Amino acid sequence: MTDSSAPNSSALAVHSRTLPNGLQLLAIPIPHAKSVGISVYLRAGSRYEEHEETAGVSHFLEHLCFKGTERRPTPRDISFEIDALGGTINASTHREMTVYYGKVTEEFMEPTLDLLVDMVRNSLCYAEEVERERGVILEELAAVEDSPGEQATLLLDSLIWPGQPHGRDIAGTEGSVTAITRDAVVAAYQRQYVASSTVISIAGAIDPVEVAALVDRVADGWESGTPDRWLANDGGTGTRSGLLSKETGQAHIALGMRGCHSQDEERYALDLLSICLGEGMSSRLFLRLREDLGLCYDIHTYAAQLLDTGMFGVYAGVDPGHALEALGEIRRELDRVREPVDAAELERAQAVVRSRIQLRMEDTRAVSGWYGSQATLGLPLRTPEETLAQYQSVTVADLQAVAERVINPEDTHIAVVGPFESTGPLEAAFVDG
Repeated sequence: MTDSSAPNSSALAVHSRTLPNGLQLLAIPIPHAKSVGISVYLRAGSRYEEHEETAGVSHFLEHLCFKGTERRPTPRDISFEIDALGGTINASTHREMTVYYGKVTEEFMEPTLDLLVDMVRNSLCYAEEVERERGVILEELAAVEDSPGEQATLLLDSLIWPGQPHGRDIAGTEGSVTAITRDAVVAAYQRQYVASSTVISIAGAIDPVEVAALVDRVADGWESGTPDRWLANDGGTGTRSGLLSKETGQAHIALGMRGCHSQDEERYALDLLSICLGEGMSSRLFLRLREDLGLCYDIHTYAAQLLDTGMFGVYAGVDPGHALEALGEIRRELDRVREPVDAAELERAQAVVRSRIQLRMEDTRAVSGWYGSQATLGLPLRTPEETLAQYQSVTVADLQAVAERVINPEDTHIAVVGPFESTGPLEAAFVDG
């Protein structure tokens, strides 16, 4: 394996190798670790779903990969083997990738990797399991119906990216999940679950040479294939506001604007700006709307980054009678943050990022995910140290520049779930500040 370790002496060595079939392997030994984190990434997700009638097929497929292979023919066989390993195994589907992952002690690395690769490579997608999981996924979607906060953020996505895969729920809709056929699931499986669409990232108590030999064995004969590419953002946006009128005890308000994509160098500044504005108990929105005015229990900001687009969002859960006042206060804080943030506020945000990344990197599964996700997206393999240096280099002027670029109340979308008849008064409250 080639060694692409960073020049920083404190950085972990990342051993990278691409097999003849296109599968990419990353091995990251961690001195003194007692566990092994394994992440098997596939270039599959909602951004690969061109047609709305098959929305959610990637998530559907993730469920089915736990339901049987030739060597492990029943879900019970897989479940018993997972439990016998004594660690944790799970999976998740995202817009631009799907990941199957596990964390186990060193002695169980080989059977865990064998199990994960067998699941993603040799799933049988039984017809009866398709029908059984259809019901399970419909229950997942029903749970979202009972979560107005989630509904508000999904509605916001549909306003920012209308008619596009990344503007839809990753799990699909009740209509699409009901209509998806086994043939559609199998077709997606055969297209995307191929070696050339796979990254295996393993971190922890490992020997890179042994890991390479193990991956050679489990990936032997896995065909390369020609997977689909993700669907590009078309640049369009939807209506200014959206409302899901619902009798809720709280008004759930999500505001969003176009942000930074995942290769935009200003994304570091936007992440720090988000911390200053709405992440944590010392953030501006929390102090103003919760502590000073008592208008809400939960208010926060977030930045989402995709390969060619991104968004910056604000979420608040408020009493419906306070919704107009809360929107006006949020508008004033958004206006105020476009003025220069002081140096002390920036330093606090940089300290928060340092702590988050350093604490996260104590987990072997998180380390495997850190590098595996970058490789899956085709991004440069930046070490945590290199990433922290990027955040540390952000200046007050950088924060002001990204705020002026992104924080634009006139182009802000407003999604609301609550007991309202129209968005007119809500829009006016935000616009007028």
